[in-house]
Amino acid sequence: MLDFKKEDIATILVRYNVAMEKTMTPDEAAEQLYPKDPLLKAVAVAIYEGEEDDVIDALDALLDSGKAPLKLIDEALLPGMAVVSALYDQGIIFLPNVMMSADAMLEGIDYCKSKTKEVPEAKGTVVCHVAEGDVHDIGKNIVAALLRADGFDVVDLGRDVPVDEVVAAVAEAKPVMVTGTALMTTTMYAFKEVNDKMIEKGLKIPFACGGGAVNQEFVESYSLGVYGEEAAEAAKFANFILKNGADIGKLREEFHTH
Repeated sequence: MLDFKKEDIATILVRYNVAMEKTMTPDEAAEQLYPKDPLLKAVAVAIYEGEEDDVIDALDALLDSGKAPLKLIDEALLPGMAVVSALYDQGIIFLPNVMMSADAMLEGIDYCKSKTKEVPEAKGTVVCHVAEGDVHDIGKNIVAALLRADGFDVVDLGRDVPVDEVVAAVAEAKPVMVTGTALMTTTMYAFKEVNDKMIEKGLKIPFACGGGAVNQEFVESYSLGVYGEEAAEAAKFANFILKNGADIGKLREEFHTH
């Protein structure tokens, strides 16, 4: 029988936000994070609620006030998505909520782009794919959506992508990171081939891998591998690389936990 002390239980409750859930609903937690400006808050609320039409209406109000379309991506849409990301990181909301919010935010980004001839500058490029032989692309789709929502250009190669096609796309796009997902144990070994061929071509780019078939021990067996347990970690990896460089050791030290 497990012997938990009272202080141990209290720590566990805080870690998994049960204590917070008892005193604060997700809506109340979000309210504390919204921007103070009413017009910016309206965008953040619409993103949090995953209401695409409301995002557009809120953006129209800001455009009518004289705001430049592309500036709204950084000043309104990204901060709104940051509220959602913070709540997800704290365990207050869950991945389906994040996906709805990401879709609403991406709709907002497309709308802002449609209102100007300027081209927004992306943070960087990420190449995403599903391992050769694997047709299960839900995880990859989530990764790609969340990366786009965080301001990255995504080269989405799709599912069942041949190893050589992945390497060729990396050589052409020069991304900050590559992602791969695999749900079948019979397909995850393609990641090792991608890794080795990138090394051969001098493409020493972090290779973030995840999916139901993959674990940290396997990903650490090849030199460029960084293990992502959840889809939402992809954007964290990419932002860490932008800030700290493409050092695989630092990435593993920061994000590998098992």
